[in-house]
Amino acid sequence: MKTSLYENHVILGAKIVDFAGWQMPIQYKNLKEEVLAVRNKVGVFDVSHMGEFFIEGEDAVNFADYLVTNDIKNAPFGKAIYSPLCRENGTIIDDLIVYKLSEQRILICVNASNIEKDFNWMNSHISSFHCSLTNRSDEFSLLAVQGPESLSVLNSSTLGFELNKMEYFSIQEEIINNKTILVARTGYTGEDGFEIFGPHEYIKSLWEKLIENNVAPCGLGARDVLRLEVCFPLYGQELNDEVTPLDSGLKWTVKFQKDAFIGKETLQNYQAKYQLIKVSLEKGIPREQYSIENRAGIKMGEITSGTMSVCLKKGIALARVEKNLYNSEDQLY
Repeated sequence: MKTSLYENHVILGAKIVDFAGWQMPIQYKNLKEEVLAVRNKVGVFDVSHMGEFFIEGEDAVNFADYLVTNDIKNAPFGKAIYSPLCRENGTIIDDLIVYKLSEQRILICVNASNIEKDFNWMNSHISSFHCSLTNRSDEFSLLAVQGPESLSVLNSSTLGFELNKMEYFSIQEEIINNKTILVARTGYTGEDGFEIFGPHEYIKSLWEKLIENNVAPCGLGARDVLRLEVCFPLYGQELNDEVTPLDSGLKWTVKFQKDAFIGKETLQNYQAKYQLIKVSLEKGIPREQYSIENRAGIKMGEITSGTMSVCLKKGIALARVEKNLYNSEDQLY
């Protein structure tokens, strides 16, 4: 599959790879330059492969609140809420962002590799709620504009509306030429940033304006380095079908004070088996599936994601280790 911006990437000389069935740019001319552009100025990512589900109706908020572990009911309208989506046994189906647009309208943005899995799971639990669930992923393209200059660049890019009053982890909805444009202020890089959801032609036009204004195009390679530098997990790496939020540094997203959510009973009585730890090397690059051992040579876990940090100039990684074997005072091997 190809996003609406595929030809734009080819024209810019991007190296294209398969990612979750999508032909996506992994980098353009220089990965290091892409990372530094986001850290110091501004870069733009095509993330149109992500999925967009809408929940609409009188029980929209209640249904979203029941699906995920985080608190949707008590969040203000216009808020973006990060959360795992779990099974009854507490394992993670996906991690996603729930956007609370109004009392009867919710947008959920899911990972590209999990669109079908997530939709089928949600749809199988909707019968007792008065609302509808629609997969509108094919209708939207999505840009992530990231970096300290992202706000000023977007405000000068003829969006048709202003972003100055947006708070972090919020969303606003605009109608431009009878088309719905959604702008969120979240991000996956540790920098200030915005995600713009819109019709394919609008997003394509915005991409071209940003490139004309010297915003650096960035690929999946830079995104992975940036998220690892700030220790953000990735589904399929740190998060998967076999671990729970409590095994994954996400206890803060599990709101046990809620009346009900899928997996609540299991997670209330669950003792975490694993934890995620940060790893850095002065020499070499820690790679996925490398073993983590203690001084005694006992394997405690393995690297889930590793790379060379552009900013720290050293190898960095996240690793999953067994809690009963890991001691933070131990030297790792």
